[in-house]
Amino acid sequence: MSADSSLKRVLGLPGAVAMGLGSIVGTGIFVTIGTAAGVAGSSLMIAIVLAAIIATCNGLGSAQLAAAHPVSGGTYEYGYRTLGAWPGRIAGITFVCAKTASAATAALGFGGYVIALVERGDRTLQVGLAAGAVIVLTAIAAAGLQRSHRMNLVIIAVTLGALLTFVIASLPHVNTAHFELGNASAHDIAFATALVFVAYTGYGRIATLGEEVREPARTIPRAIIITLVATLVLYLVVASTAIGVAGADALAAATRATNAPLEALAPAGVQPVIAVGAITAMLGVILNLLLGISRVVLAMARRGDMPKALAHVDDGSPRRAVIATGAVILGLALVGSIETTWTVSAFTVLLYYGVTNLCALRQPPEERRVPRVVPALGFLLCMLLAIVIVLR
Repeated sequence: MSADSSLKRVLGLPGAVAMGLGSIVGTGIFVTIGTAAGVAGSSLMIAIVLAAIIATCNGLGSAQLAAAHPVSGGTYEYGYRTLGAWPGRIAGITFVCAKTASAATAALGFGGYVIALVERGDRTLQVGLAAGAVIVLTAIAAAGLQRSHRMNLVIIAVTLGALLTFVIASLPHVNTAHFELGNASAHDIAFATALVFVAYTGYGRIATLGEEVREPARTIPRAIIITLVATLVLYLVVASTAIGVAGADALAAATRATNAPLEALAPAGVQPVIAVGAITAMLGVILNLLLGISRVVLAMARRGDMPKALAHVDDGSPRRAVIATGAVILGLALVGSIETTWTVSAFTVLLYYGVTNLCALRQPPEERRVPRVVPALGFLLCMLLAIVIVLR
């Protein structure tokens, strides 16, 4: 074992993109689009595009920062280096709060989908399955990034295969009359945008793994852009298919009734495939969040904002930080409330990306890759969505 606190650069462009997709293609596409449809109706498609625009503003700012500072910790490190100690600490704390809550939400979602697949069990079993998933994936993440990357590739392949199956099997049942815009207000569309945006933010995992990416100044910006474009296309295709099959109201109703809307709306023969895809998607989100959060914890421990013992690296893996992260996620999952974990996640992640954009605005001219208006717009839109969530 090595006591060295440095990490190894093992991820290339495909691996970085896979990590981003593994963080994004989860509760957002399998659950949140149904929740957002209940708010915005068929205007969900507008919300998906708006969320992608906001995520792109944030993503370009994150890419600019990651290219200049290719270290673990993401906005926690950027905040320290460009704004000062307290903005950095706020970014670190909000990230850890937001993403541990997101991971607990995904764990509970995993438990719910397993119960739906086997058609037996209750809330106690759901929490137990969630806890088991967190423990197993913590062990995998603690083993190092290369092993986690291989597991992530398998998860992504199964998940994307399930979504492709849903689209192809559902196309003959699409009714174009379901795409007529309803009476959603601007506030409804804004709130739906906030819901979808939070699901998009998994691209930030690429930046938090900056110390483990090869040629980071070139790889990280490209990986973030590719991930965001792929996500936009995937969300539009899946959401439009779901709305086309049953309409926005039925999509929302299926979400409220089952928390598994795509499975509920899919043709009978492919429902088990969708359930398996959703299960692997939740596992992918948990795994990637364990990796991302633990790297922020590592960075905070290096600066003394977390216990110094968590800065230790064993054979290229921050195992202590991973285990500590897994323990917090496990505790939140045992609470057993998706509503509680989602509320914490949605608001704090917007604050986190607000700090990200402020950091990008403060970068010197020689480090800038995008016009200053891009992070300025990203900051304003993040704050607007945070206000929308509070007022809701």
